[in-house]
Amino acid sequence: MDDLSNMHRVIIEMGMGNDLHGMDYTKAAARAIEDAFRHSSLPLFGVTGLTHDQMRVEVTVGVQEPDKLDLDVLRSKLPRGQAEVKAVHGGLNVPTGGDTIVIAQASVEAFLPPQDGWKLKG
Repeated sequence: MDDLSNMHRVIIEMGMGNDLHGMDYTKAAARAIEDAFRHSSLPLFGVTGLTHDQMRVEVTVGVQEPDKLDLDVLRSKLPRGQAEVKAVHGGLNVPTGGDTIVIAQASVEAFLPPQDGWKLKG
């Protein structure tokens, strides 16, 4: 994959997801990523002629126990671009008496190579 220092970030979206029963960190993280997707659209590709495979996607997911995330499962849910997922400590565990609610936060960033010299199509 391309070095991000040679890329331009074109979008950043945040999302939140949870698992109410079962303490499934991967399920909560997947829902956070899906939530971030629901807040974005990338019409950039239609007006520039760029392809999705030119995009680098960096996802950071925060949960209380990052080592319990299945990063391969999360990566497989990313529909476009060259995707990487990393886990960090964050989110919340909320005890509710019998269960613990797992809350995950996700940041989804899209990067493209420098696009000097192009114009938007009419």
